[in-house]
Amino acid sequence: MTDRRLWSYKEIAAHIKVQPDTVRSYRKHGLLPPPDRVDGGKPYWFAATVHAWAAARPGNRGRRSD
Repeated sequence: MTDRRLWSYKEIAAHIKVQPDTVRSYRKHGLLPPPDRVDGGKPYWFAATVHAWAAARPGNRGRRSD
């Protein structure tokens, strides 16, 4: 079953452990995927979109807990 929850900047920021303004900056600079939905001018992403994007982020590759 696909996760159809929509995430705002706040939920994305909490997931990747940054401030919401950082996520806004990512979008401004084209580092965030296009929103899955825009309601009232506010962008929202499906959780699955965010999970796939976060896993592919350059800072997320090759991390080890040594």
